[in-house]
Amino acid sequence: MNLFRNLLFWIVLALVGALAAQLLVQDPGKVVVTYGGMNYFTNVPKALLMLIGGLLALWLVWKVLSLPFTAVRRHRKKQARARLIDGLDALHQGHWTRAEKSLAQAARNRDVAAIAGVAAARAAAARGDAAAKVQYLDALAADHPVARALAAADLALAEDRPGDALAALDMPTAQPLPPRGLALRAQALAALGRAGEAYGLLGALRQHNVWPAERLSQHEAAWAEAALREAADANVLADHWETLPKPLKTDPAAVAAYAERAAALRWEEAAAKSLEQALDTRWDESLAALYGRLPIGRLDARRANAERWLQAHPGSPGLLVSLARIARAQGQWPQAEAYLHRALAQGANSEAWEELGHGFAQVGDENRARLSYVNALRAGRGEAITELPGRDLRQKLFDEAVIEERDEFGMPRLRG
Repeated sequence: MNLFRNLLFWIVLALVGALAAQLLVQDPGKVVVTYGGMNYFTNVPKALLMLIGGLLALWLVWKVLSLPFTAVRRHRKKQARARLIDGLDALHQGHWTRAEKSLAQAARNRDVAAIAGVAAARAAAARGDAAAKVQYLDALAADHPVARALAAADLALAEDRPGDALAALDMPTAQPLPPRGLALRAQALAALGRAGEAYGLLGALRQHNVWPAERLSQHEAAWAEAALREAADANVLADHWETLPKPLKTDPAAVAAYAERAAALRWEEAAAKSLEQALDTRWDESLAALYGRLPIGRLDARRANAERWLQAHPGSPGLLVSLARIARAQGQWPQAEAYLHRALAQGANSEAWEELGHGFAQVGDENRARLSYVNALRAGRGEAITELPGRDLRQKLFDEAVIEERDEFGMPRLRG
């Protein structure tokens, strides 16, 4: 293809020259050059040829004179690339000192200065030389501010310094941030307890395909939960909740975060309603246990909902513990104790033993309260527990007996 283009160029040039010669043959013209009191006469074609020849001679002289400098420049560029490759390979293998030396030398060449400088800073950080790391990064500030900001932020996050990472990314010279910068900024914001702002960057991160879909979903869920827990007041909490996509509004972690923060802000109805809607949509043991643990009122309504759920989930230890908490809060310790024994028989953990201890202590039964607290500690450690006195065989069988749970098709559910 190049040969064809060159041939076509010379053919066209020859045609243009022939046409110009044809025109000049009719009237070759006259050119007079006066220099040093002497007049030199020639025609236009000869003058043009002399001009072209002179320019060509000057070009050849320039090429000959610049050839050594060009050779030196090419040699340096080749040497810088070789050092860059060697340094990156040494960095990958963990030879920090050798990598830093090669990369520092490569960084002197402007063509590879950004890549080599960033890699040299990583090598210095890997061997624990903070001063050298800063020196390499500062050398990039003038010509490569974005590369410097990304490297500084990445290293700061790796060293658990999100404040420094955010400061580097927010430098005016680093704007606008590339996709990698947006990802680092979101991570820094989340680490600083500003998950709401990190959540706001998800749209841009998704648009640029910064992370795989699975990792992006993980960050979305984590930042949504953190943003709910960090809400300063009820209005901010409501705004965060309304902006969540529908699947997250039934995610146990997000629902728990919203309910607990709403309860802390004395927004009791919102806390209870969020759990009720989530449990009606999709059953979750952790949310069932949280329903009775929330420090809110509405005891009668919560107990009615819990008893309704118990008909569909009679073997749920979390729900049984919640019913026990509500019943004890209503001053009905016998019913609460019965729920707790059933919960323990269905696999409840130390939380049920601790609640038993609170109940026995409340009614003045110090011996069984003490034993319940000991069992709570033992259950938490995975150790064998001591059976409470006063429970006959009939009561134990009743605690363990659970109505078979069936799905909407009438098939028995397997117990988790």
